[in-house]
Amino acid sequence: MSAPSGSAAWTGQRGAVSRLLLLRHGQTPLSVEKRYSGLGDPALTELGLAQADAAAARMAARGGIDAILTSPLQRARQTAEAVSKAVDVPVEVRPGLIETDFGSWEGLTFLEARERDPELFARWLGSSSVPPPEGESFDAAGERVNRELAEIVAEFTGRTVLLVSHVTPIKLILQTALGVGTSILYRLHLDLASLSVADFFADGNATVRLVNDTSHLGGPDSPALTR
Repeated sequence: MSAPSGSAAWTGQRGAVSRLLLLRHGQTPLSVEKRYSGLGDPALTELGLAQADAAAARMAARGGIDAILTSPLQRARQTAEAVSKAVDVPVEVRPGLIETDFGSWEGLTFLEARERDPELFARWLGSSSVPPPEGESFDAAGERVNRELAEIVAEFTGRTVLLVSHVTPIKLILQTALGVGTSILYRLHLDLASLSVADFFADGNATVRLVNDTSHLGGPDSPALTR
């Protein structure tokens, strides 16, 4: 799907809108330790399950969800299934929503990956076209995610869809919606179990309505607080 043209909705976007609710999965053991988590398949922690339940309660209160699409990885599926139970909408697995493949950096921290492959790591940080060793570049992930996005927008025109995915695919969808460059991949932070919202219009335009909202996770004493 090409980057949308034009500006925000108030300038006159036309046609049916596909509203995408972009939910990041809850906490896993790798996210606790801030380790790269790509195609590895850890389950949610106890806190992650609580975060999924909090997101599910928010979606149930909101209502109006026509479909739930999820990455095939366990952490996303568990989050999606919590919402599915709350809103009585089935879950459909969409492989294109899977996280970036971090290759042999899977399970490493930022510092461990940099110490292991210092030159490659520097090039990877400097260019979205550079893949991790045996992994997938952000450009390659973007092509995959945008193909999936185009199919979703075409399939669910005029409807509201919950996409449960990971940091990189959600950032890539927001990048496409905003029509901005790859700096968003490095400068935008998305919390665990956070919600972002983007509208995609039939005329090719798009509007981002919400980014990284964690209000459903509660205050400092909430068991579902992002950590």
